[in-house]
Amino acid sequence: MAAAGVGWIQLRAKPRPPAPPPADRDLLALAERCAAAVAGTGARLWIDDRADLAALLALGGLPVAGLHVGQRDLPPSAARQVVGDALWIGQSTHDEAQLAAAAEDPEVDVIAVGPVFPTCGKAAPDPVVGLDLVRRARARTDKPLVAIGGIDAANLGAVLAAGADTVAVLGAACRGDVGESCRALAAAADAAGRRSRGAPAP
Repeated sequence: MAAAGVGWIQLRAKPRPPAPPPADRDLLALAERCAAAVAGTGARLWIDDRADLAALLALGGLPVAGLHVGQRDLPPSAARQVVGDALWIGQSTHDEAQLAAAAEDPEVDVIAVGPVFPTCGKAAPDPVVGLDLVRRARARTDKPLVAIGGIDAANLGAVLAAGADTVAVLGAACRGDVGESCRALAAAADAAGRRSRGAPAP
């Protein structure tokens, strides 16, 4: 993914029932390998949920950009005490109240909004919010916005036009050949950027 030009890569190691969750030591080893893999590529590694692992990577001098938390994880204020000021904290939001709280929270650096479209990235996803919540999020905050959920090359332009700064593309990036998928997504984002500046679409 880093070689294909993906800028932010999130390590999200969710267990698939009935398999148990990975042991902490195995997850730390995986995180260390991922950090080593992106070193020098320009990609930035994010850790999902685990403030302790993000802090350990940073203390070890490994390249980690931030921690991403959901609504059931550590509150951003508590996570900040673990990761310190050097790492960014992102938070997922799924409705107007969560969006407002994240926008007003000084510990939240990046806000994720979604799922914008139906997604298979979670066993029990939150209700689809559509592009409207992305628009309302853009009107409410100038913090970086990441749109999540069911985004692919076909709808990416509409999501960016609604106000997202970037998008999470778990399914679209991982289907088939990862490199080819990521390049197709990058081309779609580039085309959307040119259209927004008034340049002709390819």
